[in-house]
Amino acid sequence: MTHELPKHIGFIVDGNRRWAKEHGLPPYEGHLAGYNAMNDVLLETLRRGVKYASAYVFSTENWKRSEDEVNRIMKMLRNILRKDIKIFEENNIRLRVIGTQEGLADDIVASIKSAEERTANYTGGELLLCLNYGGQLEIADAVKKIVQSGVDADEVTPELISQNIYAPEVPPCDLIVRTSGEQRLSNFMLWRAAYSELMFVDKHWPDMNKDDVTAILNEYANRQRRFGG
Repeated sequence: MTHELPKHIGFIVDGNRRWAKEHGLPPYEGHLAGYNAMNDVLLETLRRGVKYASAYVFSTENWKRSEDEVNRIMKMLRNILRKDIKIFEENNIRLRVIGTQEGLADDIVASIKSAEERTANYTGGELLLCLNYGGQLEIADAVKKIVQSGVDADEVTPELISQNIYAPEVPPCDLIVRTSGEQRLSNFMLWRAAYSELMFVDKHWPDMNKDDVTAILNEYANRQRRFGG
């Protein structure tokens, strides 16, 4: 068993739309409820001593959803990056946004830059929003950077790729938690998931709360981690 806290927990925040459907509400209400759960669960995770918490908030595949749903999600993300920045300041939390900026509106790109700069020196943990993110694209972008730097093929190593992924100083995921009963990674943190412990929770993401953080940490403490040795 491991009695150490995980350094990095990745959350696949799944089930917002299903939660809304079960409550007879439009999809956006599910995303709004999911946003409220993010405040509770992610902040509590960092308060409990986990150094990094990452959340899969919008994948590169999510652009396929309806224009209205995408626009409402982007509005919510704008609020996180602008109005909610005070939450990060009050809790001494650094905000990072990882993913590609291709396709994002210019004002969102500017808000990301501003939010990251304002919170860059905070030391109470780091929250990574995976926005317009895809794990395969992250690896492809890392390889592009390596090729563009002129490195010879025989010099490419896993360590070199690790140094060129998004936010390379952020460690691998010790634990990946997916809600809503689905049991797959869905292109999340593929490089950092090589030896991650996986935990699948039947609850929809909007139903998650601080008590679930306790359950997640207890479950991790009871795992026997193995790294192929």
